[in-house]
Amino acid sequence: MLGLATELGRVLLARGQSVTTAESCTGGLIAGAITDIAGSSAWFERGYITYSNEAKMDMLAVPPEFIAKLGAVSEPVVAAMVQGACLLANAEWGVAVSGVAGPAGGSVDKPVGTVCFAFAGPSGIITEQELFDGDRGEVRMQTVRHALIRLIELIEEQD
Repeated sequence: MLGLATELGRVLLARGQSVTTAESCTGGLIAGAITDIAGSSAWFERGYITYSNEAKMDMLAVPPEFIAKLGAVSEPVVAAMVQGACLLANAEWGVAVSGVAGPAGGSVDKPVGTVCFAFAGPSGIITEQELFDGDRGEVRMQTVRHALIRLIELIEEQD
């Protein structure tokens, strides 16, 4: 992940922009990958670990009805998470993730490995859902990798 986080920092620094994270299933692993880079404080000020539903609502102003009606692992919830994180951190870019890392907790509609992503940037918020294979650790690492890759792609698309 070091190479991806380094590249993320490079593209953000070149634009004078910053990024924030709002993480559930990864528990801070995306922010951890970013802060493994010396000097990342120039483009990363803070991240939010909102593992519980209450944390999502309290810290990031996720509407309770989103969680009640759709569940924490849903695109509207991650969109609200990233919106709240960017607002609080005053960051141009953000990523939010919520998923079912396993080994338990999956359902027919949201099997283990289901992860919802939201990416915020100057052009707005986009969401997507992925289904990753593997055990809990593998799902979480694939989530971090996907988040970093997509952030880089989206930032570069802004040119």
